[in-house]
Amino acid sequence: MRRLTGFIQGVVSVLGLALAGCSTADSEMAAGSISDVNHMEGTAINWFSVNGYRASGGGGEQCCIILPTKWRPGLIANIEWEMDPDPYAYSKWPRLGSERYRIAQEKHAAKYQRHRASVEIPEWPGTESCGLKVHFLPCNQVKVTTSCWGYGSPNNPIKEARNLKEPAVCPK
Repeated sequence: MRRLTGFIQGVVSVLGLALAGCSTADSEMAAGSISDVNHMEGTAINWFSVNGYRASGGGGEQCCIILPTKWRPGLIANIEWEMDPDPYAYSKWPRLGSERYRIAQEKHAAKYQRHRASVEIPEWPGTESCGLKVHFLPCNQVKVTTSCWGYGSPNNPIKEARNLKEPAVCPK
């Protein structure tokens, strides 16, 4: 009975891999940069990840995320991030390297907030994806773009302002 169960699990695994291979066989993949824009006043993004590709927060392009060279419907960005709700607290801390600093850091890190969101990756024309930019908005909302236009350009699809305040009540 154990051999039969093991055999069946093996066959299912091989079939699963074969089907996964078939579904991606016609999709070329390419590496692109990953970056973020934090729109929330008084916070910092310590780190974030998109589909397992991790980057440090704070803006600037980082390497790398793997995306198909051609957009297709159903591309999802599963985003996880850690936010520091008081990034300027460090200015009031004891001397770096001291025991009091270590204690202050532990207390501060306990206030970090972790979040998750899944959003659809918008269509890009042809093979003109310029990496993936993640925009962090109030109420733990995120938007992503692959636009080659920088944030603030009239051609960039993300129009939300920076330094937005968290509302007293977030919409559901």
